[in-house]
Amino acid sequence: MKKWLKQIYLNNFFFYVFIGILISFTVAYFIPALYHVTWILFYIFIAFTAIDFVLLFTNQKFKASRNTPEKFSNGDENPVTVTMESGYNFPVHAKIIDEIPFQFQERNFEIKKKLSTNKEETLKYQLRPLERGEYHFGKLNIYISSPLQLACRRFIFDEGKMVPTYPSFIQLKKYDLIAFSNTLMQYGLKKIRRIGHTMEFEQIKEYVSGDDIRTINWKATAKRKQLMVNQFQDEKSQNVYMAIDKGRVMKMPFNGLSLLDYAINSTLVLSNVILKKQDKAGMFSFSKKVENRVASERRTSQMQKIMDNLYNVETDFFESDYGRLYADIKRNINHRSLIILYTNFETMDGLKRQLPYLKAISKNHLLVVVFFENTELDEFINKKADDIQEVYDKVIAEKFAFEKRLIVSELKKYGIHSVLTKPENLTIESINKYLEIKARGIL
Repeated sequence: MKKWLKQIYLNNFFFYVFIGILISFTVAYFIPALYHVTWILFYIFIAFTAIDFVLLFTNQKFKASRNTPEKFSNGDENPVTVTMESGYNFPVHAKIIDEIPFQFQERNFEIKKKLSTNKEETLKYQLRPLERGEYHFGKLNIYISSPLQLACRRFIFDEGKMVPTYPSFIQLKKYDLIAFSNTLMQYGLKKIRRIGHTMEFEQIKEYVSGDDIRTINWKATAKRKQLMVNQFQDEKSQNVYMAIDKGRVMKMPFNGLSLLDYAINSTLVLSNVILKKQDKAGMFSFSKKVENRVASERRTSQMQKIMDNLYNVETDFFESDYGRLYADIKRNINHRSLIILYTNFETMDGLKRQLPYLKAISKNHLLVVVFFENTELDEFINKKADDIQEVYDKVIAEKFAFEKRLIVSELKKYGIHSVLTKPENLTIESINKYLEIKARGIL
């Protein structure tokens, strides 16, 4: 009996009817002729409510389950499905209240659905996590009502499930074939650039339509009396490291994700491309000290090692120590490598404090500094100024945007490559730069 009482709830319709009857009793007090009619309505209401309880609690079964992925992909839409099967011999109304993890800040998550008799039905909703870590689901509460909809019965399923959230492996799958495409377009706009050829010769072969005429081997053509071309392949087994700044400058949010998470997602995807290109991928993070180190390798388990380390990268809110970064690279990376540094510089002063260390790193390695455009400044720059304050805001915004371009020029002056990108374009721009370096053979 106590178990049934915990499952009983009254719908809003019940209270509307009940309040209507109370109003009728009040009116009947002043109009005695309506007194008996009101009591008849009250008895009918009690009878229908009792019938509703009997329909819901007499030998009826209901099954449901929540199905989630084994892990969530950070920053992406992840599907969650709820499967229900009604054992009632009449159609029922279901109100699904899923206690989703607190990180989503969804306080009124509710879905309503009408269910047929003895038929399994599925509904799907999407969750977009914005930070890595463990996401704990609470109870899956389903409230079932009969066609009368006076009362409802509560069922509870799948309490206490945990789903870990990893860096964006959905992006990894999306760009999985990017290393082998010469014509891939990003949303119809962004082309993957292939510049020139590497110096690693593979073979001489017959010319076919589409081959670059600059690779024609005229001596072989004269001997064979047909067009022959030199075929090149990308240089293999080069060391590539992704260095992720996890200092306070990387905590800045854009579209819900921090710059740190954009860098982590990009590192995961780029590592996959590097390994597919037969190079060695490694990574580490740094702030006050260097952590989360994965040595550059080309093993089958390398992607899993990189993903596990990226899962644990968190900002410490300190100013990053580039001197420590330089010392660590000098001590632990002995061979010339491509180092892709994910960081952020807002001003020239910020760059100049770290420039001596960047120059020192670039003497022994090919350094690419990846930093971010402040896309929120575009609103001020493109907005028409209507008063003095807006003119002032617009000038300041243009100054910051101009300094970003100055940083690119300053790095170029010292032979340091750079990528200035919007956060949402970080992954494709990083892959572009890596493929450009590979194609030019400058590593």
